[in-house]
Amino acid sequence: MLFKKKQRIRKVENERLLSLIDEMKQQLTNQQLLVKKSLDPSPMVLNELKITEAKYFFLLREARVRQTK
Repeated sequence: MLFKKKQRIRKVENERLLSLIDEMKQQLTNQQLLVKKSLDPSPMVLNELKITEAKYFFLLREARVRQTK
């Protein structure tokens, strides 16, 4: 009984992680396009891009650790 609950929770959290990865990838792509199209991107925009990139790579690493597919 207890193991089924853990498996169910793990499955839900893995799905949540995958949806966060997709959302963060879309956000990263949008910000990269913004910087690419900009003539002189402000430091604030560049910092936001680096933060989003770090979050995305963290989520990917977490998915690898959890062995999520």
